Amino acid sequence: MHADILITNGFVVTMEGKGVGMIEDGALAIKGNKIVAVGKTNELKSQYNADRLMDAKNKVVMPGLVDAHIHTGLSIIRGVAQDMNDWMQKGIWPFMKHVRREDAVKGSMVNIIEGIQSGTTTFGDYDSYMTEIVHNYVKAGARARLAEMVNEMPPDISSTPVGDLYPLEQSVGEEKLARNLELMEKYNETENGRITCILGPQGPDMMSLELLNEIKGLGEKYDTKLHMHVAQGDREINQMEKRYGKRSIAFLEENGFLNERLIAVHLTEATDEETEIVAKSGASMTYCAGSIGIIDGLVPPMLKFVESGGTAGLGSDQAPGNNSNNMFNEMKFAAILNKVKRGNPAVFSATLAIRSATIEAAKVLGIDHEVGSLKAGKKADIILIDLEEPSLSPVFTSPVRNIIPNLVYSARGHEVETSIIDGKVVMENRQLLTVDVKQAVREAQKAAEGIAERGREDILQADSDILAMMREEML
Repeated sequence: MHADILITNGFVVTMEGKGVGMIEDGALAIKGNKIVAVGKTNELKSQYNADRLMDAKNKVVMPGLVDAHIHTGLSIIRGVAQDMNDWMQKGIWPFMKHVRREDAVKGSMVNIIEGIQSGTTTFGDYDSYMTEIVHNYVKAGARARLAEMVNEMPPDISSTPVGDLYPLEQSVGEEKLARNLELMEKYNETENGRITCILGPQGPDMMSLELLNEIKGLGEKYDTKLHMHVAQGDREINQMEKRYGKRSIAFLEENGFLNERLIAVHLTEATDEETEIVAKSGASMTYCAGSIGIIDGLVPPMLKFVESGGTAGLGSDQAPGNNSNNMFNEMKFAAILNKVKRGNPAVFSATLAIRSATIEAAKVLGIDHEVGSLKAGKKADIILIDLEEPSLSPVFTSPVRNIIPNLVYSARGHEVETSIIDGKVVMENRQLLTVDVKQAVREAQKAAEGIAERGREDILQADSDILAMMREEML
């Protein structure tokens, strides 16, 4: 039989079954954009001839990583709001007021490059200006599950005092929802199915119940997911209690949002009881360990969610909060922070961490029938990781294997050598083949300088903790 690409002699990590599905001296055959066979090297070599052979000796061959929640456009203001309180109101909003559409698009491309270089092949991107950002995914060759972030927040929201009830503007919500629908109508299932689109209500605190109900109805009409922040911080809970007299999860349950369509992002402020309610409803959860750890100093209840029978995956969130959009970083943070939270080194194993960045994250996004594991018939989204990098050496295979623990606790992302997305080699020998990386970085840098110049007065007026550190020459 004929294949386009035959990868042989690797440690093939399939993510099939309840663990990681390791095949030592494994091989994988690709034809078109799909995997046609997975097995032992000697078996596949006897069955297939291929246009291209890839020798994966001393390499891991595994599914590309799935980032279930990322705001790539926000990377244009990376690192401006760390080590501070009132992160959104005093840190982010004064900058975002001055971010133009073209700025977000340029920042997004750098973020996508960062992800691909560290093994991400699927991006659950959830941001503004998505009808423009989508073209970055077309060019870069990455897989994307996109949603326009819909809210009713006025452009001058940064002037609203901390703790005050947000003003909501119906016209803003109508415009953003129209963009989300345009995104779905124009780009869903494009690029050979590599680009898909869903709905993206930003949060129950940032829009009226009327708009939320309209989006719920559209979710049923289009039979699609709703990607939404839920109980993402004390700020949200405060807003919900002031507006509705209820916490977020009780409000969503009462209004029929807790079901299999909902991707509940963060659940930072969810109690154990609330977490169990969401998990048992059929909704899924995305946990962004680095972001919430840095922004709030908290560990969201992913373990409780999984223990309650829910499906949960990992995301990297946004660069002004997390700084790093690298799923190896998320795996390590998620495991360590949950061990500390429980005071138990055995919880949140490396196996759970790596599954949460592959097959479980794919389940969260509703695309596990296509990606997240290596199986005949699935899309050929595959990364090759060099085990001869110092950070992954030495390799033990007996009496125990150390490959998965090292990928979770030792890898930093630079060990990813090759990335194949939808059957096409997008990165090889660490060289991205689809995008001029240096040009993208230069363009984003110029855009960021413009934001800082235009926003100087608003940023200074916000008088954030990070500004105090600047004045004290701590930064």
